[in-house]
Amino acid sequence: MTIKSAKTLFSQDEIGQIEATIAEVESKTSGEIVPVVATVSGRYDRSEDLFAFLFSLLSLSCCWYAFQGISDSTQAWSSGPALIVSLPIVLLILIVTFFIGIALASHFPILRLPLISKAEMQDEVEKRARESFQQLKIRNTEDATGILIYVSLYEHMVHVVGDDTINSKLNQSDWQAVCDTIIGGFSNKQPAQGLRDGILRGGELLAEHFPVKEGDTNELVDTLHLID
Repeated sequence: MTIKSAKTLFSQDEIGQIEATIAEVESKTSGEIVPVVATVSGRYDRSEDLFAFLFSLLSLSCCWYAFQGISDSTQAWSSGPALIVSLPIVLLILIVTFFIGIALASHFPILRLPLISKAEMQDEVEKRARESFQQLKIRNTEDATGILIYVSLYEHMVHVVGDDTINSKLNQSDWQAVCDTIIGGFSNKQPAQGLRDGILRGGELLAEHFPVKEGDTNELVDTLHLID
């Protein structure tokens, strides 16, 4: 089982509907909304290594159970018993299966998911969200009224990053309803609708605190960003 790819998650029609929702919301507020959907936020090398280590131990245990024993020997009585699975073979099994485990965890990221703590995933999601905020130049709006809605598929998490003016009136607790709405849509296997509903909910918050101004212009392109 592999994780979903952000770039194949939505149809072109769904992308168009999401981007139309962004435009609709921004017509009622001076804020700018930029949604990002990423396949995964962290590399999680430590959990990959841990999976490989556990896989190698399990493989060794299976080999030991299946093949270990005392071999027939015609050696002198003074010689010790000859084990079928000798130390060099044990080391070889550990090394080979460790690298097989690395390959499996890398190719099937779902395998390492149980070995990653929620706190580590949260840290990685927030870090990547802040990086995306900078990379997409959301901070460049004239009145610092841009927000990023960041969705990470692998971690099943949503994080909102607001610019300075936004943060002066809204914080993460205010954005929790937006996050919960999006997560609910994804959980119900309606990611496009969930994202649209989340954008609409975010737009309501922005319109309440940052209503559209005379002469307001669309400073950021109404685009859904998909990152694999």
